[in-house]
Amino acid sequence: MAPPKLSRLELQVMEALWTHGGSSVREVQETFPEETRPAYTTVQTMMNRLEAKKAVRRAKKISNAHIFEATISRNAAQRHLIDDFLGLFGGRMQPVMAHLIEAGKLTLEDVQEAEKLLNALAEKEKRS
Repeated sequence: MAPPKLSRLELQVMEALWTHGGSSVREVQETFPEETRPAYTTVQTMMNRLEAKKAVRRAKKISNAHIFEATISRNAAQRHLIDDFLGLFGGRMQPVMAHLIEAGKLTLEDVQEAEKLLNALAEKEKRS
């Protein structure tokens, strides 16, 4: 099953769960910087939406607080976002790579790491 599409705020909530593990709505809310912290009810709404999307689940209840856990991994969510983003370019990576290079956001180390991954993938395909 493909991970659901997540809004920016939903991703921020998920980031709190991925980083801190099972958390209550209040605990997730407190992970936001004070100056940009959303209201408790906003975070609660996001958690309920994420639950409806099956991105989180209620793991347990402590007193009146439900403890939520992520049901999708950070890696799966990131891969889904990248696939959606590349879809905007017809699946072509070249415009994205060109921009990253021109903006100085792609380092030699990044290129070397990508080369290692490509070589490992090629080796794996040879063995198959």
